[in-house]
Amino acid sequence: MRNEAKRNGINNKGQSSIQFILPLIILFFILSIFAVLLPRLTMLQTIGLGVGTAIFILSFISTDFALYILIFSMLLSPEFNIGTTQGATLGRGVTLRMDDIILLIIGFSWLAKMSINKDLGLFLRTPLNKPIAYYIIICMIATLFGSVFGKVHLKTGLLFVLKYFEYMIIYFMVVNHLKNYRQMTYFLWAMLITCIIVSVIAIMQIPGGGRVTAPFEGASGEPNTFGGYLVFMVSIVIGLFLTTPSFRNRLIYGILIFLFFIPLLYTQSRSSYLAAVPAILAFLWLSEKRNWVLAGLILISISLPFTAPKPAKDRITYTFTQGKNRTDVMEIRGVKLDTSTTARVNSWKDASKDWMKHPLIGHGVTGYRFVDAQYIRIITETGFLGLVTYFFLMATIFRQTYEIFKSSSAHFQRGLSMGFLAAFIGLLFHAIGANTFIIVRIMEPFWFITAMVILLPDLKMESRGIGGVDYS
Repeated sequence: MRNEAKRNGINNKGQSSIQFILPLIILFFILSIFAVLLPRLTMLQTIGLGVGTAIFILSFISTDFALYILIFSMLLSPEFNIGTTQGATLGRGVTLRMDDIILLIIGFSWLAKMSINKDLGLFLRTPLNKPIAYYIIICMIATLFGSVFGKVHLKTGLLFVLKYFEYMIIYFMVVNHLKNYRQMTYFLWAMLITCIIVSVIAIMQIPGGGRVTAPFEGASGEPNTFGGYLVFMVSIVIGLFLTTPSFRNRLIYGILIFLFFIPLLYTQSRSSYLAAVPAILAFLWLSEKRNWVLAGLILISISLPFTAPKPAKDRITYTFTQGKNRTDVMEIRGVKLDTSTTARVNSWKDASKDWMKHPLIGHGVTGYRFVDAQYIRIITETGFLGLVTYFFLMATIFRQTYEIFKSSSAHFQRGLSMGFLAAFIGLLFHAIGANTFIIVRIMEPFWFITAMVILLPDLKMESRGIGGVDYS
């Protein structure tokens, strides 16, 4: 016993020494980098290096701080075009966003923190770990084979594989860090505040005409991406609205739904309109207040043709009127589609034929030309194996969320899990006309809230949280 206690004392002392020495080594390493780089940097680069170092240090000290920075940077950080690299898929070039850099800095600080404090663990065991790992492995194998057969430029392919999965780092950071419902509520409200900010900015764009987008998306913007994000966030808030027992909270959530829905209409994103329909219909299946949901849907269906803004109505009718007098468009049961939809469907047909050249493992990531459809892109890049592992990951998320929803009795648990499940269904439909599950602006909030939902049964319960949220 005495020897064992002595050994434990030595181990604890050794662990304490490591926890003291490693931060000093990291600090020395940072100062050395500054000493080498500072004489060679411009003023702007020096400021950038200083800000990055500050974020690293603060993230190392507080993971909460790192996650808040990440939440606000999801939709409020600029992006930069860093040119094009080699590969068939890269017709649009390569963009780097500020939150890519922030996520990289925070990720390194998190790994450094894990290496010092072994008790924190690197990857908490969750039901999604294996499906995520399987899909990453298939993407890597497909890309390596694509490189061997000359379809993929290896550096480019691996860069995009890493970019595909960078947002999953958020999932593992959150599941390793969340400890209680109060903490979760603060994070959730930070995400809602971010959505409020971008929605207000988008509404301010409406008088200028054109399609509204999230801020800092460059000259053309990505209305389809912004629309998918808004469908996701609206669904989350509807879930909370339908389950909260508090009239005050119901009023707040109702205002947020209205605020987020306005820019959604003005994105003029047909994929987002399509996604919104199954997302809202899902509440008929999930909610105990089906009569209220049905009444709301009937009211919306009757009033929307009269209240919807003209740009939204024009965007929908454009699909069936623009190609009316053309001979080069697709016709379905006597209805001619517009040129844009025709070109998209034709690209899907071509991709489906080309997939058969490499049916099992695909052409590799970036080994095939750009296709604006998630499922077609997956099967052309990673083949049948990639599509199977992808659907396995999606099915695991769906099953786990549904089980958590069915077993939850607390209002907050049911609201968040129900809203997420409806949002998830919506995004699955959004992915028909967009690369939804590799778009960082959608996937960062998606994986953040995925981690919250997966952890719902295991978190410590308090009576009330921010804004008077009742967890009971």
